[in-house]
Amino acid sequence: MLRAVFYSAVFVFLLSWTSFSQDSTFVPDLSKVANENGWKISNRKASLVKENESVSVYFNSQEGDGVAWLEGFNFGNGIIEVDIKGKDVQGSSFVGIAFHGVDEKTYDAVYFRPFNFKSEDPVRKGHSVQYISHPIYTWNKLREEHPGEYENAVEPVPDPNSFFHAKIVIEKPKISVYVNDSKNPSLEIKELSDRNNGWIGLWVGNYSDGTFSNLKIISKNK
Repeated sequence: MLRAVFYSAVFVFLLSWTSFSQDSTFVPDLSKVANENGWKISNRKASLVKENESVSVYFNSQEGDGVAWLEGFNFGNGIIEVDIKGKDVQGSSFVGIAFHGVDEKTYDAVYFRPFNFKSEDPVRKGHSVQYISHPIYTWNKLREEHPGEYENAVEPVPDPNSFFHAKIVIEKPKISVYVNDSKNPSLEIKELSDRNNGWIGLWVGNYSDGTFSNLKIISKNK
């Protein structure tokens, strides 16, 4: 009898430990972004784009950065995957993901400049993917003080006018960015903020529009 109770207790412990240690996957409903149902949009207007069975959300272009924050979700370490579409127009396409956010001005982000993807100028091509940590570490501050450290070219080179797949792996303090299922990161840096968690948002830059689809968030439980 005692042996049965003991093994039962061990089984319950192992089951609860396994459940706790498993990663959790969340697929947000992008069809609710435009109506701000579970989302909070800052400095942009969003509209739903349906093509066959695919659902995407489009953000208009206007002055300043814009973010659609996922409400009620706190993210620490893990993986953020998303399909993103910008455009090949110089200085008018900045699209990415904000994370570890506190408010509309305080967050980290990884974003892309599709107009640099296929540039024949190696300097411009090296500005294809960028990490920032607002409000202190803006792109121009990082480029001036740490040239080539927080931005890089994207390999393999995506079509700048089509959707590409981005995977952002956050293992505090390391951040690795993969594009189109490449096994090699296009960017690998150490996060500059001291925040261990925070909000997640779909991000577009100054005078930039953009389209997002297939967002998936995998939180790492330790």
